[in-house]
Amino acid sequence: MAESVRDKVALITGASAGIGKATAYALAAEGMKLALCARSTERLNSLRDDLLGAGASAVHLFALDVTNRTAVNDAIASLPEEFQKVAVLVNNAGLARGLEKLYLDDPQNWEEMIDTNTKGLLYVTRAVVPGMVERGTGHVINMGSTAGWLAYAGGSVYCATKAAERSISDGLRIDLMGTGVRVTSVDPGMVQTDFSEVRFRGDKERAAKVYANITPLQPEDVADAIRWAVTRPRHVNVSSLLLTSIDQANSVTFHRHE
Repeated sequence: MAESVRDKVALITGASAGIGKATAYALAAEGMKLALCARSTERLNSLRDDLLGAGASAVHLFALDVTNRTAVNDAIASLPEEFQKVAVLVNNAGLARGLEKLYLDDPQNWEEMIDTNTKGLLYVTRAVVPGMVERGTGHVINMGSTAGWLAYAGGSVYCATKAAERSISDGLRIDLMGTGVRVTSVDPGMVQTDFSEVRFRGDKERAAKVYANITPLQPEDVADAIRWAVTRPRHVNVSSLLLTSIDQANSVTFHRHE
């Protein structure tokens, strides 16, 4: 039997587009209060009325760069009273940069990926989870990837950050035993978002080739998996969800249609 999350607070990072945005709509349909952040609120602001229409019981939008530990701490500490009791944390903010051989890559790409995908996840988790422990309930959803299960050429550092996410999720789950707080790693394969465009710094043509002749997952597919995980009975912890398109077996094996 599904657990109701109506009127509970969900905090989603990287919520302005892609999986984060789709997850906001999926949890709005469950009647949750949504605290949504992204580096810029420009795209977020246009979602408020639609999310309320989709069923969200309240919406709070704020700008946040998860790589800035002080900003993360300040943002969580200053959430409006109605949004302070975070029941579901979706650590979605993340990115890939480049697809170059490790020994030729620009170290700045590494900095961005590690700072966002690993340290950003840690900063937000550290700021939010103590409150969950104090209340004896909560659910942390960490966004992983098939890349965390199997490395691929040109993606060693990105893959490493997603492997780190898996280990962090596993370790956090152990640390939270007995507290009533759950931890789930959601590990999708190829999803049709602006992920590749970000990776290739706006090169739309190169990004389009990633999805050529393949039926990828859509953000809504991943959001539906998150929605399912957070609505399981409270004694059920979904440790990990690995999901791919029918055209993908793992991070390196694809079926491209003729």
